[in-house]
Amino acid sequence: MRSWDLNPSRKKLKIEFPTGLTGIVGPNGSGKSNIAESIRWVLGEQSAKTLRGTKMFDVIFSGSADRKSQNMASVTLTLDNQDEYIKSSFSEIKVARKLFRNGDSAYFLNEKECRLKDIVNLFMDSGIGQGSLSIISQGNIESILNSTSEDRRTIIENVAGIYKYKQQKTTAQKELTTTSDNLDRVNDIITELESRMTPLEKQANLANDYLDQKKTADKIRKNKSLLLILND
Repeated sequence: MRSWDLNPSRKKLKIEFPTGLTGIVGPNGSGKSNIAESIRWVLGEQSAKTLRGTKMFDVIFSGSADRKSQNMASVTLTLDNQDEYIKSSFSEIKVARKLFRNGDSAYFLNEKECRLKDIVNLFMDSGIGQGSLSIISQGNIESILNSTSEDRRTIIENVAGIYKYKQQKTTAQKELTTTSDNLDRVNDIITELESRMTPLEKQANLANDYLDQKKTADKIRKNKSLLLILND
């Protein structure tokens, strides 16, 4: 993982995590929480409160007595995916997030700009995505123990990797409801048009009768004119 100016970091950091469980220890104020929060942030965390801030711009280093403030926060997370644990064609997955003080932000997947949704979907059933318990910060354990049964159920679904499919089911159901509503509206329009067809058919028949009679009358007048000419 590479982190650049994620407040209150004072320098560019590069940290390599070995395979298995990793514990980050150190004295108070050494930046333990910043490391966990950097990973949460690059994976798409949208709550500034979760990152111990009041607004998202708080992740950008605001300066100190011996160092000027910065205009950008950036984190890049590189994952070894040779075992294809994450469903992707890439053997190495690199995720990056940047936030600028002017309000611009960007996400990158293997150095190509992407949407937050793309990153969330990629990691949703892996157990290491946004809001995952693979990253446990200070206070998280107490929060989990005090959570509601519904929240604990969501946690278990995330860990088990089935949350993604529940989300897909919910999305499909919403689309099905929307499609059903659209079909109802189409049927209403068809019914309304059908109710107009009978009088329109009558008008069309009257118009055709008029044209037929007019054609016959024109033919009679034409024949009458020819007879008058012959008689002369």
